[in-house]
Amino acid sequence: MFKYTIKRLLQSVVTVLIVVTIVFLLMRLLPTDYYFTEEQLMKFTPEQKEAALDAAGLLDSIPEQLARYYGQILHGDFGQSRRIQSGVDVTAVVGSRFAVSMRLGIISLGISLVLGIFLGILQTRHKDRLMDHIGTAYTVFVNAVPPLVSYSLILVFGSQVLGFPAMYSTRNPGMSSVLPIVCLSLGSIAGYALWTRRYMVDEINKDYIKLARVKGMSNKSIMVKHVLRNAFVPLAQYLPASFLLTIGGSLLVERFFSVPGMGPLLTDAISKYDTSVVQTLVMFYASLGVIGVFLGDILMMIIDPRITLVDKGGTR
Repeated sequence: MFKYTIKRLLQSVVTVLIVVTIVFLLMRLLPTDYYFTEEQLMKFTPEQKEAALDAAGLLDSIPEQLARYYGQILHGDFGQSRRIQSGVDVTAVVGSRFAVSMRLGIISLGISLVLGIFLGILQTRHKDRLMDHIGTAYTVFVNAVPPLVSYSLILVFGSQVLGFPAMYSTRNPGMSSVLPIVCLSLGSIAGYALWTRRYMVDEINKDYIKLARVKGMSNKSIMVKHVLRNAFVPLAQYLPASFLLTIGGSLLVERFFSVPGMGPLLTDAISKYDTSVVQTLVMFYASLGVIGVFLGDILMMIIDPRITLVDKGGTR
């Protein structure tokens, strides 16, 4: 376990480093004019442009720039935003957006887990009956209808019929968060219900469940002590990644409801050529991904101690 943890941590660091390096090099392939705002391009002389680029270190060789960037990361210096919020530290720009996305993400994830797993259990207990057909129809509907169409239906119904704010407002974050949270939860509920039902149905058909029934165990005991517990093991592997990526924001939902979160920030930074923000966000999302996978493996072993991630030779 210890060797596996150290190995995966090293792999995670290397993976994030590779992703960050590739993005850094790609951003350096952009023409230097993208470094300046439109106003600066009109006012600056060629000499002033060169002086500004030299002061920013963009005229140094690529290896020198990359080494300096690594050093800044190690010291927690991610630079300043030049276009999103000019002159503001990237950590402050990302931090303010992250707080909004995290609040919406945690609430929607909690709702998705409770309702999705509960729906999956109901479908399993009433397999091939009305409840199962309703759950299947919901899953098919969510996956078949384009997200923007379902979001539009929720927006119209929620605002016109139920009276919830149509757009997110920082002055009234409670009520204006309802519709974005509902939209964030829709797909996740269907996903958790689908996989919970699938894993539980697989467990029900196994020999040890038939043996438990022969021994006289009640259906409730079998579902709780055996079926649900064992079916939750493969599902648990994806929970940490789902949690971390959910709090990272949703591009479609946050853009649709004008939520000032993490979702639209990356596309805005790319469109405005804010290189410091782009590099920081890519590193942030890459870190969330690799950490989520790592924590998923650990959680799976905690739930089921029979699972081991290393063989006798010490490899996975």
